[in-house]
Amino acid sequence: MDKKNALRAGAVTAGTTLMMLLMTSPALALTRDDGDDPGPGLSIGETLGLYVVAPIVLFLVIAGLVMVGDKSRKQQNEG
Repeated sequence: MDKKNALRAGAVTAGTTLMMLLMTSPALALTRDDGDDPGPGLSIGETLGLYVVAPIVLFLVIAGLVMVGDKSRKQQNEG
C-alpha cells in the first residue's frame, strides 16, 4: 500500500508541474501588448547594484539597527 500511495503522489505532482508549465508559456513574453513601452535596459553596473549591492546594504542596515536596539535594551536591563 505504501508504494501505491507514493506512486499516486508522484503522479499528482508530475501532473501539477506539467499543467503549470503548460499554462505559463514564456514565448508569449516576446509579443508586445498594446500600450507596452519598455524603458532602456540596465547596464551591468546598474544590475549588480540593484540586485546584489542594494540587498546586501539593506541587510547590513537592518542587522545593524537590530544590534543597536538589542544593546540598548541590555543596557536598560542592567541599570
